[in-house]
Amino acid sequence: MQLKRIAERIEKADHIAVLTGAGVSTASGIPDFRSSTGLWTEELSREEYMSSDYFFSHPEDFWKKYKEIFRIKLLQQYEPNEVHQFIKELENLKRKVSVITQNVDGLHKKAGSERIIEYHGSLDEAHCPGCGDTYSLDFVLNHEVPLCTTCAKAIKPNVVLFGDLITEHDAAEAAIDGADLLLVLGTSLQVTPFSFLPDYAASRGVFSIIINKEPTIKNYIFDEVVLGDLTTAVRELKTYMQS
Repeated sequence: MQLKRIAERIEKADHIAVLTGAGVSTASGIPDFRSSTGLWTEELSREEYMSSDYFFSHPEDFWKKYKEIFRIKLLQQYEPNEVHQFIKELENLKRKVSVITQNVDGLHKKAGSERIIEYHGSLDEAHCPGCGDTYSLDFVLNHEVPLCTTCAKAIKPNVVLFGDLITEHDAAEAAIDGADLLLVLGTSLQVTPFSFLPDYAASRGVFSIIINKEPTIKNYIFDEVVLGDLTTAVRELKTYMQS
């Protein structure tokens, strides 16, 4: 069976690079913003609202929409699910695991994973673009429009907005360089440059596996492709790895 074969490959790996997307967090109740039923489809202008340009030109309206779109008031209620825990359990089996996540919800940290590259940043903190002071999620939650206490500028969330530069791509490639297995979970691979990482792994000869609910345009790159519910697949993998 395919998942048994994949479980055996995982068990043999010494360093696993794991790419995760929104599908990993949906079991925790966090919407997949880009799926056919996701929040991003409700309003095409949301990419404009969640842009760096909009933040600097309309900071008050930006923060209102940002909190609505990312359901920021609910963030602290979300908990890691079986998929996050499975990734952490791979570490517990004395394997080196590098998590490279598109998700900004902080659930990999909450699950206890040690090596995490938050490719698109994190909702957990914000910073002042003027003086550089950093602020916690609690500070953001307690202010309708959070302002820097030092210079009174609107603070900026530590997530990669549209128009921002990706700063973690080199670190992600370095993690893949050191891996002997790439495991891609719950991402449609529609967003660049994150979507280039499986291509990079292929160019380095890293064996690659993707498990996702729906086909992606990059399926042809992978050595193993599993279509279906991610939680169900992880449960089956754990069964094979324990037998």
